[in-house]
Amino acid sequence: MMETFGASISEARDAATANSNGENEIEGFKQRVDEIISKVDKLEQKVHDIENFYSSMNKNQTSTPKGNSAAKDKDKEKHVPSIKKQQQDASRREAAASKRMQDLMRQFGTILRQITQHKWAWPFMQPVDIEGLGLHDYYEVIDKPMDFSTIKNQMEAKDGTGYKHVREICADVRLVFKNAMKYNDERSDVHVMAKTLLSKFEEKWLQLLPKVTEEETRREEEEAEAQLALQVAQEAAQAKMARDLSNELYEVDVILEELREMVVKRFRKMSTEEKRKLGDALTRLSPEDLSKALEIVAQNNPSFQATAEEVDLDMDAQSESTLWRLKFFVKEALEVQGKNSGSMGGNENQNNKRKRELCDAIAKTKKKTKKLT
Repeated sequence: MMETFGASISEARDAATANSNGENEIEGFKQRVDEIISKVDKLEQKVHDIENFYSSMNKNQTSTPKGNSAAKDKDKEKHVPSIKKQQQDASRREAAASKRMQDLMRQFGTILRQITQHKWAWPFMQPVDIEGLGLHDYYEVIDKPMDFSTIKNQMEAKDGTGYKHVREICADVRLVFKNAMKYNDERSDVHVMAKTLLSKFEEKWLQLLPKVTEEETRREEEEAEAQLALQVAQEAAQAKMARDLSNELYEVDVILEELREMVVKRFRKMSTEEKRKLGDALTRLSPEDLSKALEIVAQNNPSFQATAEEVDLDMDAQSESTLWRLKFFVKEALEVQGKNSGSMGGNENQNNKRKRELCDAIAKTKKKTKKLT
């Protein structure tokens, strides 16, 4: 990705050599800056993505010491499975858990056969014959009819509509007997038969229940571990992205610094007439832009009071770097003023503003340390 910018620098250097006019050189550098702006926009989007990820994380998470955290994170990444592998492991765990649950349902099938083979089970083997028995109020009393043939079909279903958990079968078996007890009087034979078989079923269910509970606990623990492992993998991926982003930002900074050095080296001496025109142009700036222009002067001249009520700006006393920065800034500002003159209180175009700020950065004195000397 950075090869493009390396080529841009080479082209900028060639353009600067071919042109003897400083203003044309700066126009050439503006094109390079446009490319850097595009690069910065992409980096800003990455920063936004990383910020969103970390803002969604648990804020109560214990923070790690800052000492060698970057090195520790990088070392930890080597031992963290990728998100893809985490998903593959999750699929294998789910398949294994499904197999264990199928085994529990087969064991439950043994209990069900024992109940259905009881001599009193016959009334519950098939759906209630509502029409044949004249039970016209059955659906007013019973919300969900259930019988053992329906349960058997559901257990044997191969189209994915069958039971997924042994507790689902248990609930339907109970429903068979509770429906019968609800609809029939407690002194009736069907009510007594249902109550007796329900009691026998509950005794047998209690024998299987410890295995069911053990499996449920195991699945909860595995899911919790999988969730934690996935979170760690996501954090590792984001940490790598943040580190790569930091490297890219550093490379952009190097490019800006190299362009800055090129600009400073290529400055020609500004003529007296150009200085006069620059001074006249400064008087046409808006108060806000004039303040920014004076800040440019102050950056290379710490003793210059840019915010004083009255400012005496000696153009001959300014360095060539400052003069060319002022010339470029003034030209850009006046162009924007001209575009906005037709509308009242129009805001400066954001892209032009960013271009000016970045071009400003190119010609700045190296880092902030130079300002303090």
